[in-house]
Amino acid sequence: MGRARVAWLIGLATMAACARRPDADIVFRDGPVYTVDSLHPHATAVAVTGTRIVYVGDYAGAARFIGPSTRIVELRGRMLLPAFHDSHVHPVTAGMRMTECALDDLTSAAQVADSISRCAREHPGDTWFRGHGWQLPVFPHANPGRALLDSLVPNRPAYVRAADGHSAWVNSRALALAHVSFATPDPPDGRIERDARGNPSGTLREGATDLVSSILPPVTLADRVAGLERALRLANSLGIVALQEADADSDILAAYRTLDHRHTLTARVVASIHVDPAAGVAQIQEMRNLRAYFAGNRVRATSAKIFADGVIESHTAALLEPYADTHTRGPANLSPGAFDTLVTALDHAGFQVHVHAIGDRAVHMALDAIAAAQLANGAHDARDHIAHLEMVDTLDLPRFKALGVFANFQALWAYRDSYISDLTEPVLGAERSSRLYPLGSVARAGGTIVGGSDWGVTSLNPLEAIEVGVTRRAPGSPAGEPWLPRERVSLAQMIAAYTIEGARLAFDERTTGSIEVGKAADLIVLDRDLFAIPPEQISRAHVLLTLLDGHEVYGDPSLR
Repeated sequence: MGRARVAWLIGLATMAACARRPDADIVFRDGPVYTVDSLHPHATAVAVTGTRIVYVGDYAGAARFIGPSTRIVELRGRMLLPAFHDSHVHPVTAGMRMTECALDDLTSAAQVADSISRCAREHPGDTWFRGHGWQLPVFPHANPGRALLDSLVPNRPAYVRAADGHSAWVNSRALALAHVSFATPDPPDGRIERDARGNPSGTLREGATDLVSSILPPVTLADRVAGLERALRLANSLGIVALQEADADSDILAAYRTLDHRHTLTARVVASIHVDPAAGVAQIQEMRNLRAYFAGNRVRATSAKIFADGVIESHTAALLEPYADTHTRGPANLSPGAFDTLVTALDHAGFQVHVHAIGDRAVHMALDAIAAAQLANGAHDARDHIAHLEMVDTLDLPRFKALGVFANFQALWAYRDSYISDLTEPVLGAERSSRLYPLGSVARAGGTIVGGSDWGVTSLNPLEAIEVGVTRRAPGSPAGEPWLPRERVSLAQMIAAYTIEGARLAFDERTTGSIEVGKAADLIVLDRDLFAIPPEQISRAHVLLTLLDGHEVYGDPSLR
């Protein structure tokens, strides 16, 4: 074959190759890329075409994808990561509360009172006063009284939810409207705190909060959609493009469906349908109906949420051994037999099980129920998960790996704050308190850790939780002695918890969660390399760009 003929064929092949490989839409170059791909964890350049990653490697290779219309993002020391997955969060309700009186960061009763008084003056026309976020340690025994709230909001009913979501503070007008009095019994799943004479004190626990929340002004679909939109804007600005809605009913699902139909749902969503422990298996057919009706493009309601217990601070977490002060073990929301039956039926119906469990007895019961489901239905790739896990019995640690149960930690809680020092350690004692939030122990036992915020209980920012998981100190605090240092995990483990492991929990690891060719371009740019800074500075990092399917859902002007 002549040289001209060979050259001609090579030219044709080159043109064909160019035709098959259009210019990339975006190329990131000249900076650290942490891919969370175990085979190739590091790179210096990435190319994106349309919704997909088309190249991961060095700049020389990426240069082939650059054309006249390619957007080039010079990293220059900034870090490219897979976008974050929040595996336990309440965007709709938390987004709606963004318009309420916020008390989250206040550390004294006087600050709380001043803030409520100011909010009440600024919004005098509201039928009800609504607030959220008061911290339990601010008030003696985590029990604020109605007399104080009466003085701050004297002319209308007031409902103020605690930061943990398991208590509410109400005034006398709210109690009267709800017909809650001396004669009102505690509901089966809650407690009305009372004064020395037996009258309601103004604090309601767990299911008792429903006595007043059920008479609040009705919330419309438009309210929920607006709340979700606010929440997604915040989530995207923090690098989050995938989430597990932790507790959904049909109203909450309708908000997701609305944005999904508008093509404005800027996150991949797995929703956990609320399970009523008292209703048992009878509710599963309705849950099937919800799952089918609300299936969409970026949302699916394929998970089932069970509340196994409450929280330690109000003595509603279910413990294996009694609380030190009350000598009771705390209530579980289901008996072991009912728990086993319910989880077995949900698993048989194809639901992924998502359990709230704080106390070690609740965790043990949840693991037992999942084991019972596997025995009855056959072990399969269910990817069930237990959230919170403040206490885990030592004997239960290896069961996460053995049963394939994901450990859904809220790592931001894993440092010694006033909740731990004032409300938890005194009622647990030294030995049990030495095993709180056992991220390191679960990881060493082979369990898979995923990360969730539980926002609006606490901050939505994954970087704060990642820092605490590594340091076991308050985010932003200087270097120092970690709390329970054996329970620390590495930065790589915490990033994986918020990326590839979150994607795996959502059965989405082939699509997202790491930076690999062919995967969705779900990417974020941070203003610094997390591996190049002291760990106590991780929470100071900022997201500069967030991509979902290659489309910018958040951008800081400094990156343009």
